[in-house]
Amino acid sequence: MNSPLTTKILTVRGRRLAYADAGGPGTPVLALHGHFGRARAFAALAAALAPEFRIVALEQRCHGLSARDDDVSPDAYVADAAAFVRALELGPLPVLGHSMGGVVAFRLAARHPELVRALVVEEGGALNRRPKVAHPVLDVRDWPRRAPTLGELRRQVEARGVPDASYFLESAVERPDGWGFLFDHADMVRSQEALIGDWWPDWLATSCPALLLHGLDSFVLPTAMAREMAQRRPGTTLREFPGCGHWLHDDDPAGFAAAVREFLTAS
Repeated sequence: MNSPLTTKILTVRGRRLAYADAGGPGTPVLALHGHFGRARAFAALAAALAPEFRIVALEQRCHGLSARDDDVSPDAYVADAAAFVRALELGPLPVLGHSMGGVVAFRLAARHPELVRALVVEEGGALNRRPKVAHPVLDVRDWPRRAPTLGELRRQVEARGVPDASYFLESAVERPDGWGFLFDHADMVRSQEALIGDWWPDWLATSCPALLLHGLDSFVLPTAMAREMAQRRPGTTLREFPGCGHWLHDDDPAGFAAAVREFLTAS
């Protein structure tokens, strides 16, 4: 599929942030990817939602074409998102986030309620630590820095226990000395470690309409937690996807887009 998203660059809070914009007259929707992700991960969703909705996907700090920064705390991601929405004069708007991006989304709503009028959280949990989440950090520090071909980069990553490296290879680029990742390996580990914590107060702090999307085969968000999140927060709708995992937008793109469209249309 040809991406309907156009990549742009904006200086926000003194740093370069890339973003992908579907354009058009539709209602803007801020989209936030997860760890290791890219803004273009929302290309299929943008195509499915157009022209009624316009996806504006932020490439978060230390990811993709956005600038690196020593601060990879959850608060830093939230501050970036708030400043980004204000810079483009988009708010209040629906905010959609996957995984880490989902946590950023509902923390953005808690801290800047004037910017967020609805939430779509895909696989972003209110509690991210052991024993509830068995593996909150994927340690990539021994992943290859360079490989002679894209195929070899895939092989080396998958040899480290990743069944399918496709998601991570969205951040792969060819450089003069071979293929490597746009993200810094140590940055990603530090960022994941910073996300370990109890985010229940943020999840429960808002009352705007929320859609929580959960893959029943997910290894990141336990089903019991997803159901508790929906039960404890008024105005929250839970949609469960059988046969889908943590990246349910890839596992069932049509079902994912249909659920998001139905929610956004009603919100």
